[in-house]
Amino acid sequence: MKNDDDASISRRVARVARGDEAALRQLAADHLPWIEAHVRKRMSAVARRDGDTQDFVQETLLDVLRSGPHFAIDDAAAFRALLARIVENNLIDRVRYLHREQRDLRRQRPLPTDSVLQLDAPLRSVTQPPSAADRNERQEWLRLAVELLDAEDREIIRLRDWDGTSFAALGERLGVSEEAARKRYARALPRLAEKVDLLRRGQWRGALSADDAG
Repeated sequence: MKNDDDASISRRVARVARGDEAALRQLAADHLPWIEAHVRKRMSAVARRDGDTQDFVQETLLDVLRSGPHFAIDDAAAFRALLARIVENNLIDRVRYLHREQRDLRRQRPLPTDSVLQLDAPLRSVTQPPSAADRNERQEWLRLAVELLDAEDREIIRLRDWDGTSFAALGERLGVSEEAARKRYARALPRLAEKVDLLRRGQWRGALSADDAG
């Protein structure tokens, strides 16, 4: 059963999507302590040495809420679990020298005004013809799903689809052959499609690993 605090998540995310900094700060303040403790418990000693954990988590959380794909689910535990996974993945990417690239890509792809993915809303009928808004929304589901992929899949999809990196260059960057890079990319695509489908159906637990969703 939804309570008033849970119900406020959607409203605050909608305000954040419209550029409301006060709503952004309040949303971060509500969820930062739990997310920081969760991420710190899970991340490696190498990552912890990379900087002050609390400062980094706060910075990353604000960046994700402001510039990442805006999503809302009126369940505080679900919302925190999804945000924590994205923040943790950003930390992994930072260690892998991808964090700056990812942040820049986010800022190059601003969301349409008021665009918020509702993870607990019913899907529209697939028999309805797609509109420009539907296509934009599809792109945002993809962006959110990419944030939840494992590090190797995130890297190869970003390099190939966002940067347009050739398979030959991908192989060189990843230290594998061109054919191996093609195969890694081919394996990543179904996993991305599966996460999109789970998220759109409101099955957020399935989009996370078992320990993330607990």
